[in-house]
Amino acid sequence: MNATFTDIHAAADYIGPGAIEVPLYQTEIFDICRRSSPFGQRIKQVPATGHPSRFFQESAIPNPGTAGFVNPRSIAPPVVSPTRVELSVPLKAIVAQINYNLFDIELGNQQQQFAYLQAKDLVDTVSGVMVTHDVALWNGNDTSLSSPTTTQYMGVTAQIAAGGNTVTVTTSMKIVDTIKTTVAQMVANSGFHVRPTAIYANPVLLDLVDQEMKSEYNVVLNTDQITGGFRVKMLSTQAGDLPLIPDWSLSYTGTPGSGSAVLPAYIVTEDLIEYHWLGDPAPRIFQLGLPNSLTYQYVVVKFGAPVVKGAGYAHYQVLVDR
Repeated sequence: MNATFTDIHAAADYIGPGAIEVPLYQTEIFDICRRSSPFGQRIKQVPATGHPSRFFQESAIPNPGTAGFVNPRSIAPPVVSPTRVELSVPLKAIVAQINYNLFDIELGNQQQQFAYLQAKDLVDTVSGVMVTHDVALWNGNDTSLSSPTTTQYMGVTAQIAAGGNTVTVTTSMKIVDTIKTTVAQMVANSGFHVRPTAIYANPVLLDLVDQEMKSEYNVVLNTDQITGGFRVKMLSTQAGDLPLIPDWSLSYTGTPGSGSAVLPAYIVTEDLIEYHWLGDPAPRIFQLGLPNSLTYQYVVVKFGAPVVKGAGYAHYQVLVDR
């Protein structure tokens, strides 16, 4: 058997008189990878009632209307009843697995470099599940809550669009004016007590809003702190000052300024958007033990799905052409 050794020249940075320099690294790994979005932290987290998770929604109260006024000496009351519908949301699963080879773990321990790496990689796996979850909250490609077509969530954008509340801001229209008018129309709803709580959009669209406010009205939007420690701009509307929350997971198409770009914004009532979870609202980690390959296996699991209540009146999609 012939042993093979690697020439030290291949590993050394420099070899010279009285010096052999080998690579050393900082013990911290530079890492600013994106791990979460604000939207998932601000909506309600509620336990699922089952699979699918079911609930009732009242679409109208008992209202006798004009027929309710009668002759007080000849009372003939009209018969009324509330209008309720049964709705449901199917639960979905997000899963990831990371394997640690026993040899690599013991080698790392003996070298005493990157001692925290095993824990970091496990946390990063959980973060990866949460990033997938955050993106799918808005953009999941399922097309129906009653008859699921894919394994992903039916995203909030699709549920709001299915509710039918969409307005388009053409290139000749003002973004801010259209948003404020849309909020006023939501608040003026005579059938439902609608009070939107936030406006979500890609940072590029919110920058266009900032530019428009400055150029058209010579106004600089104020900032305020919202839940989760975020500081965001506030837009004054008929529903009060609504936070303009930048969300990187809300993508847009085209190049702004070309006339063919479409940038979406969503006026939402966050209390009416729920994430129905099973087991735990946070991802759970299961260790599978050491199989014959002597590999530690960790599986990260998250069960649940988002549902938009009142999609047809409490939320609005704004499509900005620029």
